[in-house]
Amino acid sequence: MGGRYNRPNYSTYLNDEPMPDAASEKEQGNEYFKQKKFAEAIECYSRSIALSPTAVSFANRAMAYLKLRRFEEAENDCTEALILDDRYVKAYSRRITARKGLGKLKEAMDDAEFAVSVDPNNPELRKQYSEIKALLMEKMSKRSSVQAKHTISEFDKAGDRKDITSHTPTGPHKDSFMEVDSPVRAGIKEFAGGASKGGSGVSLKDNNMLQSRDAKQKPAPEISVQDLASRAASRYMSSTVKSVKTPKTAYDFEVSWRAISDDPAQQIQLLKSIPPESLPEIFKNALSSAFLIDIVKCTASIYRDDAVLAVNILENLAKVSRFDLIIMCLSPMHKSELRKVWGQTFLVENASRDQVEALKLLQAKYVQGGWHDDMFTFR
Repeated sequence: MGGRYNRPNYSTYLNDEPMPDAASEKEQGNEYFKQKKFAEAIECYSRSIALSPTAVSFANRAMAYLKLRRFEEAENDCTEALILDDRYVKAYSRRITARKGLGKLKEAMDDAEFAVSVDPNNPELRKQYSEIKALLMEKMSKRSSVQAKHTISEFDKAGDRKDITSHTPTGPHKDSFMEVDSPVRAGIKEFAGGASKGGSGVSLKDNNMLQSRDAKQKPAPEISVQDLASRAASRYMSSTVKSVKTPKTAYDFEVSWRAISDDPAQQIQLLKSIPPESLPEIFKNALSSAFLIDIVKCTASIYRDDAVLAVNILENLAKVSRFDLIIMCLSPMHKSELRKVWGQTFLVENASRDQVEALKLLQAKYVQGGWHDDMFTFR
C-alpha cells in the first residue's frame, strides 16, 4: 500500500525536533478544517496519508476538497477510503455529494442505495437518498419530455403531409367532397371507394351523417407528455440498472446484485464471472447474512450444470472473514432456507464421490446439525 502514495522527505528536520506522525498530521488537519483553512487542512491530510493511509484520512481530505468545490478530487479520495473500508458510510455520503456536484446522478444514486442499506437509520443518508432520487427522476423526466414532444411534433408533421397528399380529391367526383376533420376522413375514403364502383360520390348529406356519427363516439383518451415521460424514465431505469460488471469489492457486488435482483439468469452470470478464489478478498468482513443466503441459492442453480464450480464457490465463500459468526447468527428463517437448499439440491443422487465428500465438509460449516450418510447416494 505504501508504494501507492508519495512519502514526504523529512531529512531536513533537526534532530531535536520530533518527527511528525500520521495521527498528529490528521489532527492538525482537523484543526485547520475547523478554522475553515481548507487548503492547509488538505496539506496536513496529504502528509498523514503519505505516512499511513487510512480511510478516515482520505475521507477527511475529501471533505476539505468538497468545501473548495473540487469534486473530482473529493470523489477520488472517497473511492480510496472505500477501498480501505467499504462499509465506511461517511465516505459514501461524501462521494454522493461529490458525484452530485459532478452531475453523476446515477452513480450517486448507487452510493445512496448502498449506504442506506448499510446504515438505514442514518438521517443524513436518507436525506441524501431522497434528494438524489428526486434529481435523477427530474432529469430523466425532462429528457423524456423533450423526446416525447419531438416525437409528437414529428408525428403531427407527418400527419399533415399525409392529409395533404392522401386526401386531396381528384377525378370527376372532386367537387362532391367537403372539407372535414380528420376523424371522419377514413369514412369518406370508404365511401369514395363505393363511388368508384358506380356511386355518385359522397354528398353533403352523407358527409353530415358521418360527422354526426363520429360526434357520438367517445374520443380515445389522450396520453399526456408526463405519462410518456414517466414510461420512458421507467424504461431508462430498467435498462441502465442491468449494465453490470464483474465486482471488485463488496460494494460493487451489492450494487450489481441489487440491480439484477429480478433476473436470476443474470445473477447466475454475475456469480460465474467472479473467480471463486477472489470471494474472500472481495467480501473481506462485509458479507451480510442476506447476501450469503442469496449466493448459496444462486450457487444451487449453478450446481445443476456445473457441480465443480458450485463446490468451488461454496468452499471459498466459507473462507470469508467471520463466516462462522455469520452462520451462528443466522435467523431461524435463514437457517431453514439453507437446510432446504442443501436438501433439495446439493444432496442429489448424481453427485460424484469427490463432490459428496466436499459437500459433507461444507454442510458441516453451512448447516447446523451436520450431515448424515444416508443423505448421500452414488450412481
